[in-house]
Formats: sequence, structure tokens, C-alpha cells
Amino acid sequence: MSRRHVDPAVPGAGPRPGLTRNVAGSSSAEWFVVITIATILVTRAWLALTGYPQIGGGNLHIAHALWGGAAMMLALLTGWAFIGFGARLVAVVLGGVGFGLFLDEVGKFVTRDNDYFYGPSAEIMFVLVVLIIVGLRAVREFRPLSPVELVTSASLIATEGLARGLAPYRRELATEMLHEAGQRGIDAASIAAVRTLLDAAPTASERLHQAQRRVRAVAARLFGSPTWVPVLGWMLVATAVLGVAAGSLQAIFGERYYDDAGTERIAGVSVASLSEFAIAAVVLVVALPAMLVRRRTGSLQALRALRLVALVSTMLTAFIEFATEGFGALINLAVGVFVLAVLSFQVSQAETGHEGAVTGPASE
Repeated sequence: MSRRHVDPAVPGAGPRPGLTRNVAGSSSAEWFVVITIATILVTRAWLALTGYPQIGGGNLHIAHALWGGAAMMLALLTGWAFIGFGARLVAVVLGGVGFGLFLDEVGKFVTRDNDYFYGPSAEIMFVLVVLIIVGLRAVREFRPLSPVELVTSASLIATEGLARGLAPYRRELATEMLHEAGQRGIDAASIAAVRTLLDAAPTASERLHQAQRRVRAVAARLFGSPTWVPVLGWMLVATAVLGVAAGSLQAIFGERYYDDAGTERIAGVSVASLSEFAIAAVVLVVALPAMLVRRRTGSLQALRALRLVALVSTMLTAFIEFATEGFGALINLAVGVFVLAVLSFQVSQAETGHEGAVTGPASE
């Protein structure tokens, strides 16, 4: 039986993990996903506006998936060859653009006739992106960062600072991680060594961080008002009521459609319609009591329940609509993501006790 190695120089730190997580890794991966999605949308829009031009002549066609592969290759080479925040940013952008260009042509890869307009390709993209996001969340949330991971991430920040300078907020972040690692068992000598690197790193500008703080401040002013909660909450309830009513009518009278000859037909309820009815029923069962409880007590649990049903309905409904409507589902998805983002912001405010958090029925 093999024994797991425990470094005696790190008392109390426990066994070293097989893979060491980077504290900045989740943020970089999330931006990778955002850039991937943006690239797909921009590419589809540009091709539609320009009449789907082709690069090449005769039998030669250079698909944009090849450009995507080249961008992903450059992202890998950049990450391997260079150190620092700037290099990681370039790698994330190149990787996201490249993966978006590659994924945009998934229809060609899964059909015999290389059909770029293959209907389920939008669903394939959506499912893959959701799996990536869920996987990232699982890697980040399934257990807290270990002391070894904290001190290792702090040392990476210090190393980047030696190469390109260190913004004050990143120096503060590394210092906080070292403090927590020390409290959780990392020896003082290791922490002191990383602190020496941090102290040696010159100070760099934090213009990008300041811009992010300004964006967050604007978001707080726009979406921090407690008025958003009753508006969006009752909108969820109303939408669910309409979904249940529409599903009930379809079950009673059937769905109308037109065949190839233009003749009107009536058919039974489809699987998609039945699924949307079930989603609407679940949302109604959860959202309506949550809104009533929250109106009386201002319960934080009710607010969390609203966020949960917004997440579930947005993801499941988008899955169904991407399967039936393709990229036409983007409008409803954008609305659902907006509702989810605002409710998540409100939950975050309430949990941290920031000014403007919704704390009672008087806010409504």
C-alpha cells in the first residue's frame, strides 16, 4: 500500500494535493468562457451581415476553425513562454477567441455534409459552455484552498511582481493569503521567504483594477436598489403563471402547426412544451411562496430561493429553446441572465450587510 507524502517542512498543512489550484485560475477561466461566447456571437453576426464569405479560391476553403486552432496554439505558447499577469491576460484572450472560432463550426464536425447551419449546434455549444462553467465552480467550491495552495498562489503573485511590478491590491491579496496560510499551519520561514519577494517587487499601476471598481460602483447604483427584488420576483411569478396556463391549454386543445402543404394541423403536446410547463410549475411553486414570505418578513432565505429558481429556469429553459429555436433563444437567455445577475447582486449585498441590502418588508 502506497503512502501519501506529507512535507515535514509544512507542519499541520496536511498531504499535498495532486493538483495545486491557483487562486486566480477561476477568474481567468471564467473570462475565457465569456470571451468564447462573445466570439461565437460576433462571428455569427459578422458572417450573416457579410453574406458568409469564404477565404480561399476554387476547392480551397480556409475555415475559421483553423484560425481558432492557431489562436489556441498561440495562447498555449504564450502561457508556457512568458511570466506575469499580462502574459496570462493575452493567453486568456487568445484562448477564448480561438475556442470560440473553433466551437462556432461544431455543426461541420458532427454532420456528414459539413452543415454549418446544423440546428442542434447551438444546443451543443450551450451544453458545453454550461459544463465548463459547472466544472469550474466544482473545482473552486468542492473544498477551500489548502494552506499549500494559498502560499503557492501568493508566491506566484510575488514572482509576477518581480517581473512586471505589483499593483497595491494584488500585494494586499497576497499578504492576506500568507496570513491565512500561517494561521493554518504553514511554517514561518516559508511565509517570510514569500514576504521578502513581495517586498522586493516594485509597485505598479492599478488602473485596470480601479476601472473594475468603478464598474462595480456603477452596477451597485443601478442594481443595488431594493426595488429590483419585488419587480423581478413578481415578474418570475407572472411568467410562471403564463407558462402553466399555456401548458394547460395546449394539453387540453393540442398544439397547432402547419404541414408542408400549408394545411393547419393539431397535434398533441410536444416534449419541449411539456418540459416548459414543468419548469413553469416548479418556478411558480417556489417563487410565489418566496415572494409572499419575503413581503412579510424580508427573509434572506426567500431571496435565495428566488435566485435559485431564476438560475434553474434560465438554464433549463435555455436548453430547451436552444434545441428548438437555435440561436433565437439568445434573447430569452439574455433576459434570464440579467434577472439572475441582479438577484445574485441583491443576495450578495444582503449577506455582507452592505448599504442598500434588502433587509425587511419596508424596502418594498
